[in-house]
Amino acid sequence: MSSAARTVQRMITNAHSFVYRATGGRVAGRVFRSPVLLLTTTGRKSGSERTIPLLYFEDGENLAVVASNGGAKEHPAWWLNLKTNPGAMVEIGDRKLHVRAEQASPEEKERLWPKLVAMYRPYEDYQKRTEREIPVVILRPIGVARRE
Repeated sequence: MSSAARTVQRMITNAHSFVYRATGGRVAGRVFRSPVLLLTTTGRKSGSERTIPLLYFEDGENLAVVASNGGAKEHPAWWLNLKTNPGAMVEIGDRKLHVRAEQASPEEKERLWPKLVAMYRPYEDYQKRTEREIPVVILRPIGVARRE
């Protein structure tokens, strides 16, 4: 991705996160009829907090997200951050949860992938577009964050 494209993507992500937080998820809490959460990770290089809006699927008490990166050859930075430091924060509406991330097992992915594709059809095209195996990431709640 070019530097200009990265800058535009960062601006859109920041604007989405700002609107989501300002409205408690009432605006920007759904995209393509799918629910959106904000995932905050710790940058593996910078150590800074990084927030990204992601589509998610509720699987019992866990949340499933897809590290598709739009079918790019590389994994998304947020997934690389989680592989280095699996502890993260999730915001759903005005709720904040501490989570621990892990890649779905083959059995979990086999069960969840059709549900994720039903929620957002382009995931299937993304997998066809890339040679890498697109991970399904399970976010397991480990506690509720304090209200600010």
